[in-house]
Amino acid sequence: MQVLIIDRDESSANLIKSRLEPVGHRVGIHADKSTESLMSLGREGWDVIFLDPTPLTNAKPLIQTLRRSMRQYPYTIMMSSSLGRPEALSSAMNDFLAKPVDPNLLDIKLENAARLIALMKHMGDDSEDFKSAGGVIAKSAFNQLFLSGIERADRYGESSFLLFFTLSNYTYIASTDSEVEADISVAKMAKHLVRLRRQSDIIGQTRCNEYVLLMQRPAYESEPVDAANRFAEALSKCLDIAGTPLIEAEVKVTLIDLPTSSIVVEHTMLLRQP
Repeated sequence: MQVLIIDRDESSANLIKSRLEPVGHRVGIHADKSTESLMSLGREGWDVIFLDPTPLTNAKPLIQTLRRSMRQYPYTIMMSSSLGRPEALSSAMNDFLAKPVDPNLLDIKLENAARLIALMKHMGDDSEDFKSAGGVIAKSAFNQLFLSGIERADRYGESSFLLFFTLSNYTYIASTDSEVEADISVAKMAKHLVRLRRQSDIIGQTRCNEYVLLMQRPAYESEPVDAANRFAEALSKCLDIAGTPLIEAEVKVTLIDLPTSSIVVEHTMLLRQP
């Protein structure tokens, strides 16, 4: 990935650079936070931007300037020794990294950034769509809702959540049994998801073996995790997802937070018909 560090603290910037360049990332360091300077940076197409806003008291206009100047959406990470994650989200940033920088946390932030970049690319890929059917909306329609979650994070500092349901051994079932049986297992999983969801829940199909539920503005802090746990427990009893007693169906339930794209909770169930 192409990583830009905007920081007047040379030691922190060089520490990040020394960690990322050996593993293949292209890293640039920039100290000037003027609008004119940032507008010129936008044309270079950075994937990830680390920013220490000091001495600015409000970093949001700076982030908005960067986003407007770039063709693609950059994943932005606030660095600070005095601010925290709430200030980062209210400034339209994706995540926060405390100073002095912990190299292990740095790796985690880059993994989250890569996950969101890949997710946005996949959701926006219109070469393969899935039609709306049976209470499940098309991938193209779900992408618009997904982008609205990103936009609400930028504008209002709101967190949204994506709850993924994946038949992760779809390829194995297709090769061992048949593609028809793999598709039947996916259809059974979708049927259970529609039955288990609340009427207000929006589910889209985003891959041949994957469905995603969008949760915006949760009513209470633990609601997304409670929902993920509830779905996982219910799906663990849906043994008919496995087409035959000889082949297990591996179903994963993964909760991802937006705008960080961090994995909040993940369950893996192995289902086999009795």
